[in-house]
Amino acid sequence: MVGIKRLFELRGNLESKDKAILTVIGALILIGLWFLLAEVLSTSVITQDESIDISKIAQSERKYYENDSLLVASYDTLEQMSLEELTSFGLKKNKVYPLLPSPIKVIKAFPDLNKNDDVIGNTFYSIKLNFLGYLVAILVSIPIGFLLGLIPLFRGLFSQIINSYRFIPLTAVTGIFIMWLGLGSDMKVSFLAFGIIVYLIPVVIQRIDEVQNVYLNTVFTLGATSWQTIRTVYVPYVFSKIIDDIRVLTAISWTYITIVEMLNKGGGIGELIWTAKRQSRIDKAFAILIIIVVIGILQDRLFVMIDRILFPFKHINKGNKH
Repeated sequence: MVGIKRLFELRGNLESKDKAILTVIGALILIGLWFLLAEVLSTSVITQDESIDISKIAQSERKYYENDSLLVASYDTLEQMSLEELTSFGLKKNKVYPLLPSPIKVIKAFPDLNKNDDVIGNTFYSIKLNFLGYLVAILVSIPIGFLLGLIPLFRGLFSQIINSYRFIPLTAVTGIFIMWLGLGSDMKVSFLAFGIIVYLIPVVIQRIDEVQNVYLNTVFTLGATSWQTIRTVYVPYVFSKIIDDIRVLTAISWTYITIVEMLNKGGGIGELIWTAKRQSRIDKAFAILIIIVVIGILQDRLFVMIDRILFPFKHINKGNKH
């Protein structure tokens, strides 16, 4: 384990083993705080005890058990009773988590999601939408970004206009996409692609502007044509950088997916969150959020692996830093 002083060095570095240990400790701390806060925010409610044999309770004492309206009307009085008195009426106190479910409740929600909500099928449906949306966005953004970034005429005509699209509140244009494309998968993929395109095109232009003159002067000295300059300088440089930008935008894409999937009963994680909300199942909602986080982490690792395979030169200095 690293020395205590190294843990507080400005921009200090940790070995992989130390990072893993600290990550586990950090996760345990957060889970502990989560559990503690959930218990603090929990409350007890009086409900009918369905596990008892109602025939063993006197007829005169079944009034709260058999009459929900009377139970609600007399709730303040019942709260003053002891546990034994409540039991005599066929009632019990249940601990509930109205604001923040405990980690245990969230874990118990996963089997329910799998059994009653087809969480696996809905998750893969959302992943498919995410992939298709990203594919469309990349196929559109990269050519347009290169056109605007390299040709002054097109940059002057359209660059500022496209940059301004980033200020459009995407939740406000969902109605427009519904009018254009209906409520099917095509609308969802198009909406997701649009949400990524408005950020990705300016990023491509920015990456083109970051190409250093030393590379351009070198290929110019070697007599490269404009097309050869694009192919040997701009494309490798921009692609090696843009993969990091795409990786960052994957986090934003899950926000867009949940928005469009809440609009209709077409399936997906967004619909499951909406259903959990309607059922007041906050434990289910948190379980679904955990699934999204896990998918995001796996996507991030996948992009890192692809980056290492396609652009190994980016990681040489990192590996030899110490």
